Amino acid sequence: MPLLDHAPTPWNADEAFDAFAGWAFDERGLSLYPAQEEALMEIVSGANVILATPTGTGKSLVAIGAHFAAVAQGRRTFYTAPIKALVSEKFFDLVAIFGAEQVGMVTGDSSVNPDAPIVCCTAEILANIALRQAAEANVGQVVMDEFHFYADPQRGWAWQVPLLTLPQAQFVLMSATLGDVDRIADDLSARTGRDTAQVTGVERPVPLHFEYAMTPVHETIDDLLATQRAPVYIVHFSQAAALERAQALTSTKVVSREQRDRIAEAIGEFRFTTRFGQTLSRLVRAGIGVHHAGMLPKYRRLVEQLAQQGLLRVICGTDTLGVGINVPIRTVLLTALTKFDGQRMRHLTAREFHQIAGRAGRAGFDTAGDVVAQAPEHEAENAKQLAKVGDDPKRRRKLVKKKAPEGFVSWGEPSFLKLIDAEPEPLQSQMQVSHSMLLNVIGRGGDAFGDMRDLIRASHGTRRQQLALERRALAIYRTLRLAGVVEQHPDPSMPGGQRISLTVDLPPQFALNQPLSPFALEVIDVLDPESPTHHLDVVSVIEATLDDPRPILSQQQFLARGEAVAAMKADGIEYDERMELLEDVTHPKPLEELLTEALRVFASSQPWVEDAALSPKSVVRDMWERAMTFAEYVQHYGLARSEGLVLRYLSDAYRAIRQTVPEEAKGEELGDVIEWLGSVVRQVDSSLLDEWEELMHPTADDDGAPIAPPPPPTIVANPRAFRILVRNALFQRVQLAALDRAEALGELDPTFGRDAWGDVLDAYYAEHDAIGTGADARSARMLDVEESATAWEVQQILADPAGDHDWRIWATIDLEASAEADEVVLRVTRVGRL
Repeated sequence: MPLLDHAPTPWNADEAFDAFAGWAFDERGLSLYPAQEEALMEIVSGANVILATPTGTGKSLVAIGAHFAAVAQGRRTFYTAPIKALVSEKFFDLVAIFGAEQVGMVTGDSSVNPDAPIVCCTAEILANIALRQAAEANVGQVVMDEFHFYADPQRGWAWQVPLLTLPQAQFVLMSATLGDVDRIADDLSARTGRDTAQVTGVERPVPLHFEYAMTPVHETIDDLLATQRAPVYIVHFSQAAALERAQALTSTKVVSREQRDRIAEAIGEFRFTTRFGQTLSRLVRAGIGVHHAGMLPKYRRLVEQLAQQGLLRVICGTDTLGVGINVPIRTVLLTALTKFDGQRMRHLTAREFHQIAGRAGRAGFDTAGDVVAQAPEHEAENAKQLAKVGDDPKRRRKLVKKKAPEGFVSWGEPSFLKLIDAEPEPLQSQMQVSHSMLLNVIGRGGDAFGDMRDLIRASHGTRRQQLALERRALAIYRTLRLAGVVEQHPDPSMPGGQRISLTVDLPPQFALNQPLSPFALEVIDVLDPESPTHHLDVVSVIEATLDDPRPILSQQQFLARGEAVAAMKADGIEYDERMELLEDVTHPKPLEELLTEALRVFASSQPWVEDAALSPKSVVRDMWERAMTFAEYVQHYGLARSEGLVLRYLSDAYRAIRQTVPEEAKGEELGDVIEWLGSVVRQVDSSLLDEWEELMHPTADDDGAPIAPPPPPTIVANPRAFRILVRNALFQRVQLAALDRAEALGELDPTFGRDAWGDVLDAYYAEHDAIGTGADARSARMLDVEESATAWEVQQILADPAGDHDWRIWATIDLEASAEADEVVLRVTRVGRL
C-alpha cells in the first residue's frame, strides 16, 4: 500500500504520526527509535527540526516521514544533498515509496518531473530558487541532508541561503556531525515563526568501542578477523595507499574456500575490462575490496553490493566513506589521524573523525561497532623493541629508537583519545556573493538593493564578514551597470526613489548548468568552419568550460616536462636554464589566447561569467589526436588509479558537447567525434550514460538487480562509431610509421612482422621525407572501407608530402572477433604503393 494512502483526511498531526509509524513497522519491519519519534512528532506539529544524531540512528526514515507530512498537507517539499550521486539515489528510493508521479529531480544537468510535490536536488538548485523567488517560491518544506556542508568554504553558501530567504518553509536539517547549532536554531525560529527543535545527544543503537593498536597493521587486521569483527573498512588518505594495502593483504587468508566459491558465484559474468579491473578481480575473489572515488562506477558498485551480501571481509578505501557511501561495516580501522588537504598535512578535525568513525557498527546486524586507530609505524616498532628488551635498564639505554619519517605531523594515542571525546567544531558561515546571486535577487523584482542588503546582513557571519560581502556586492553591481545588464531608473514607490531592473532575459537556471555555455556558443560561432581542425576546435571550446580533471592534467604536465627536459638536454641547455624554462611547460591548452581574449570581451556585456573559471585543456582532443583507446590513454599517462575520474570527465564532455553545440555547428566530423566519445564511455562503463538516460526517462527502481550489469552493446553494433575506432587503430600505425618505428609496428602487427615493416618504411623514405599526421592526414577521406557481413577490407591512405596518396596500408577487420574481444581486431595484409 503506497505510503500516501495512509495519510489522514482531513489532516491530523497525531493520526499522521501513528499512520507513518504503522507504515514503517508493517512495510519496513522498523520500530521507531526514541529520537525518530521525537523528531517526527515535532515535524507533524509544524516545527523545524535539527536532527544531529549519530550515523545509524535512522535519519533517512525521518526524512521520509517529513516528506509524507508535507505532501499530506498539500505542501511542496525539497530534499537536498551535497552530491548528485546521493540526490539520484534518494530520488529512486522516494519513487519506490511515493510513486513516480509524486517525485522529481533537478541536478543542473538532469531534470525529471521538476514540478512534482517532492523534489530531490543539489543544494545549489534550491539556493538559486530561493534567491530568485524568496518568499514567493513554492517551497513548503526543506529537508537538508549532510547539513555540515554549511561550513564548506566553496559551497557552504548554498546551505545558508535557503535558511535566510524562505520564511514560509519548514526546515529539517540533518547530519551526524553538527556541533553547537544554537545560533542557527534561534535564527531559524525567528525567520520562520516556527519553533526549532534540536534532537541531539542520542545514544547510538549500536555503541562504538574505541581501541588504539600498537601492533603492526597486518597483525591488527589478523586480530580483527580472528575475533569476528569483520567487515573491516581500512581507511587511508590516498588512493595509492588503499590499493597497496589491499594487494599486501592477498598474502593473508581473509576468506575460506567456501567463501571464495560464493564470491565467484555472485560475480558471475561481471566484466573486468581494464587493467585496474583485473587487479580488483583478484582482490575481491580473495574477499578484499577497494573503494575510492577514482574507480569506475561499476567497480565501486560491485564492491558495495558484495559487501552488502557479507562477502567481503576487508575493504581498503579512502575517507570518502564519510559521505553517504552505502557499505555495511563492523569495524573502521584508521591508518592515520592526519591527512593532506591539498595544501599541507594536518590533523583530522573532530567532524572528519566522527564522520568516518560513525560508519562502524551495522544496525540490525551488530551489537557493537569498533573504531581502531593504528599507531604510527615508528611508534609501534619502538614499542615492540622495548617489549623485547624488557626492564633491563642497560639494554634500554642502548636501544636506538626508530625516528619518525621526515615531514611527519606528530600524532599518537593522546590525539586519538582527544578526538573520541571532542564535539564537532561549530559550523562557520561561508556566505559568498556572486554575479549570479545578485542577478537572481534583481530578477525577482521589488527593492533589489534592500533585498540584497537584508540578505547579507541576515547572513550568519561576523559584522566584518558582512561588510566585506557588501563591498563585494557593490563592486559586482557596478560591473553589471557598466555592462548594461542592469539599469537604475527613478521610481517614487521604491525606497530611495530608484528601481533596479534587468535589461536581459535570463533562463531560469542560467547559473547552474555550465554557466559558460552561452560564452562557448559565441566562440563556436566565430570559429572558421573551413578549418581542417574545426571539429576539434569546437571540442576544445567545450572542454575549456568543464571542471578540471586535476590528476589527468597533472600527468599531462609531468610527461610534457619530461619530454621538454630530454629535448633541452639534447640541445645542450644548462641545468639552471632548463629549470627556468620548465616553469612555462604545462598541460596542453588549445586555443588559450583566443578563449582568454574572447572571454574578456564577452564579460564586458555579460559579467556574470566571471563567477565561472575558464580553463583551456585537452583531454578528449588529446585522446582523439593520439588515436588511443581508453585503456591506452590511461596507461600512457599512468592513470590506472584514477580511471573512474577519466571516464567521468569523458562522459561529462560527451553530454556537454551533445547538449551545448547547435546542430548546425556540428557537421559530419564533429558528429564522428561525438559518436566515438559516446562509444568509448559506454564500452568502458555503460552505467554513467545509462544512469543519465534513466534519470531523463525513469523506469522502475532497480531493487534486486543482479551484481553483474548487462553488457553494453558490442563495439560493432554502432557501425559509425566502429568505423572511427577502425580509423583510430590504423592511424596509430600511421603515427608510428611517421616516427619510423618499425619495431613498435611489428609488435602491433606480429603477423605482418617487424622486418616487413622495416622494408616498407625504407622504401617509402627513399621516395619521401615524411608522413603527414595532421588533421588532413587523419580525416575520413583518407580511409577506404569495403564492408561485408563478416569482415571489412580497409585501406589507410598515407599523406605523403607530394600529395600523390599512392602509399597505403591494407588491412582486414574481423567483425566477429572484434565483437568478442571488445576492441578492433585488425590484420595488416599489405603496405606499399597502390
